[in-house]
Amino acid sequence: MANISKNKRTELLLRIKQARQQLKRNVEEVDRHLLVNLLDDLETELERQNYGLVFEDHHEQIHEILKTHNPVLVEQKDLFLDNGGQTNLLIEGENLAALRFLQKTHKEKIDLVYIDPPYNTGKKWFPYNDSFKDCKDEFSHSKWLSFMDLRLKEVPSLLSERGLIMISIGAKEVFSLKLLCDHIFGEANFISCVSCQTNPGGNKSGIVESTMQYLLVYAKCHEKTKGLGLHEEPDASGFPLEDEKGKYKRGIQLEKWGSCDTIHANPNLGYSIYYNPENYHVTHLFDYNKEELKADRNTEIKYMPADPALVSKGYVCIRPRTTNSGENGRWRLGIDTFYERLKKNDIIFKKTRKGYRIYEKERIKNEKFVKAKDFIPWQIARQESRELKNILGENSFIYPKPLSFMEHIIESIQNKEALVLDFFAGSGTTGHAVLNLNAKDGGRRSFILCTNNEGGICRDVAYERLKTALTGIRGDGSVYSQGAEGSLKYMVIDYRKKNIT
Repeated sequence: MANISKNKRTELLLRIKQARQQLKRNVEEVDRHLLVNLLDDLETELERQNYGLVFEDHHEQIHEILKTHNPVLVEQKDLFLDNGGQTNLLIEGENLAALRFLQKTHKEKIDLVYIDPPYNTGKKWFPYNDSFKDCKDEFSHSKWLSFMDLRLKEVPSLLSERGLIMISIGAKEVFSLKLLCDHIFGEANFISCVSCQTNPGGNKSGIVESTMQYLLVYAKCHEKTKGLGLHEEPDASGFPLEDEKGKYKRGIQLEKWGSCDTIHANPNLGYSIYYNPENYHVTHLFDYNKEELKADRNTEIKYMPADPALVSKGYVCIRPRTTNSGENGRWRLGIDTFYERLKKNDIIFKKTRKGYRIYEKERIKNEKFVKAKDFIPWQIARQESRELKNILGENSFIYPKPLSFMEHIIESIQNKEALVLDFFAGSGTTGHAVLNLNAKDGGRRSFILCTNNEGGICRDVAYERLKTALTGIRGDGSVYSQGAEGSLKYMVIDYRKKNIT
């Protein structure tokens, strides 16, 4: 039995009661019992609690407009910003209309959808109507879920083969939204619910201090999704030495330590290394009874005296140490491997009080891949208004997403040419983060942002922010940055009546 919304269920129960009354008066005894029993069964099913979401369909005005009109984009050419690089779009208007338009132009082309939708908290300042719920209503989430359902259903067809959607959401709706996304994107395509420490000090207004928001992550196709994470530069402070190949430090000794560290364990690895510290030339000799050892591992090891001809030329004879058990030790590397490392300048000869020791060089790696965690700390995720105020000079938007957070999640998809869509764009943090990342790593990412213009949020906040990021000059003429490569088209949604025949 499918879930049925409150209004429909009430209507059906009333009709069943009316039908039962009619049947008891007008139908023969046998038929009456059969039908009354059937209605009893239907009533039981309708009253049974079913797993899943139950919400009313809420028809918004834009939904009705789109039945008779097609959305189009009209460029505001006087707002075009040309700073080379990738072309980006800022769309002013209803996001459902924008998503319908993008179905024609960007189907299966979006690599990442990120949205920070209204959280259904009842706060009045949010640029969308955030008062969707009625706390006295048994189905208090219905309008909000209907609002999200209409928009999220447009996303799967826009995502590329390896595309992802990431949704920031608060605790009040995270569980409902998870069920809705399981239905739309498929439970098998769920990647993670990431905890984001957006308020480390805690919200003091509740019974429990709230410090977290959440990031739901879904894939277009789980099997084709690459691992999420970041390529991090290693800490170079522990690598004080440097040669023509880069930074390094003295690594592991060439001598074998621990178990099986004697020549008896491997007769091929007890060779003598002759090193000339004047010209750095290296050669070797198997100057012990290797063949006897191979025939009988219990044979006593007998080294020859250091080769006098080589010693007379300035060579130093270096042999493995005598182990703690009193036996002759061995090297870790076979002779061929040793010379390969030597040729690559990966061997160190170090003079000590007890003679020369041989080490391998441990080189600093260029970068390492660190898989994404399901927790983003406050140093990255903390929300505050100072960052945006530094750009626009006023508090134009309360608690915008921080640039560090957006750069973190965009970079985590490991695609330097990603096309990023944000259809709850707010102050434009997503676009700003794309520009910053391209400047940082030479990427060719691009973005499409959409927001309405209530309170001038699109024209006066998002556009001005992106203009400052691109040009490096604030609206008052002061210098913000060196600017960024990229171009921006400002588009406004308009509607054309459908030709209905």
